[in-house]
Amino acid sequence: MNMGIVDAVQKGIPQEYIDRYLRPFIPPLDHDISIDNALNSRRNNAAASPPQFLKASIMNSFVERYSATSAVGQLRKAQRLTEEEDEFSDAAWGSQAGLGNIMSGPPSFTVPNVPDPAAFLRLHTDDHADPNCRIKIQHGTTTLAFRFQGGVIVAVDSRATAGSYIASGTVKKVIEINPYLLGTMAGGAADCQYWETYLGMHCRLHELRNRERISVSAASKYLSNLVYSYKGMGLSMGTMICGWDKTGPAVFYVDSDGTRLKGDLFSVGSGSTFAYGVLDQGYRWDLTDEEAQELGRRSIYAAGHRDAFSGNTCNLYHIKQDGWTFIGNYDIAKMHYDGPGDVPGAPGGGYGYDVRLAAANSTEVAAA
Repeated sequence: MNMGIVDAVQKGIPQEYIDRYLRPFIPPLDHDISIDNALNSRRNNAAASPPQFLKASIMNSFVERYSATSAVGQLRKAQRLTEEEDEFSDAAWGSQAGLGNIMSGPPSFTVPNVPDPAAFLRLHTDDHADPNCRIKIQHGTTTLAFRFQGGVIVAVDSRATAGSYIASGTVKKVIEINPYLLGTMAGGAADCQYWETYLGMHCRLHELRNRERISVSAASKYLSNLVYSYKGMGLSMGTMICGWDKTGPAVFYVDSDGTRLKGDLFSVGSGSTFAYGVLDQGYRWDLTDEEAQELGRRSIYAAGHRDAFSGNTCNLYHIKQDGWTFIGNYDIAKMHYDGPGDVPGAPGGGYGYDVRLAAANSTEVAAA
């Protein structure tokens, strides 16, 4: 080896070379002590090495500093994302932990820091678990749907309760997903409204991508898979996805555990046991449209009359091959005394047992 080169290296000429020609192209990185230490270490090693090893050391420094796949590059990326999180999380999502980072992707749910989120929510929101709970979620309802030869009948009440308090009497418990699909709402009002509206968005995307309507089976399966991914996190849903597709009328039951059932007749909610009593007695496949609509009205009336958490009004929908139609809104109290009014299929008179009994007695007295 040429001793002159070794003497030049030992005298610090490579260091001057670095400072004069390479340092302007290596901007300092704030708080990046690891890279500075690495460069200093390589300088010291290069002082006792030939120039070819010095060049390799310098290139390694460049690669380590600017390569995205290197350990230092990954560290810089993590540091940058952390700074963005600190800057945007508080303003956008309300806390530093946040629901997500608007600069790095869509928001997601933050899991509660408890062993069992569902049990925690139930303890703090359920009157039965804790009578003194301060948070009361709106729930309590009666919804039903059944299919017959003329399509699908969907009937719901309009009362929402928060504990023993009637929070609203005008809740729209039918979610209009698209012109051929309807979803019902039972359980937590917010959960049902959000996820069924979200389902409507994906049904529209399916139409745009495939140039055909989504089937009732596919829509219900998508919702089932969606809520199953949040199983055990406190969702409260008991919904029916109803519609008409290539196979005809269809009704599917989907709940917050991911359960998905296909059937001819379902009723969900606190008043469903009363509704089932009327449905089981009057249901058959060959019902006419008027008979089916009357059966839906009577079933919701029975639930609203006997269940304290159901009532106010009955909203009635009919799904046919050309889409769903809103039949009408009926006051349950008026149906008790006067019936649904002048509608096809209604026998006339009130639905209440005492009203019908009084009418029958007056008829007998008049005949005598």
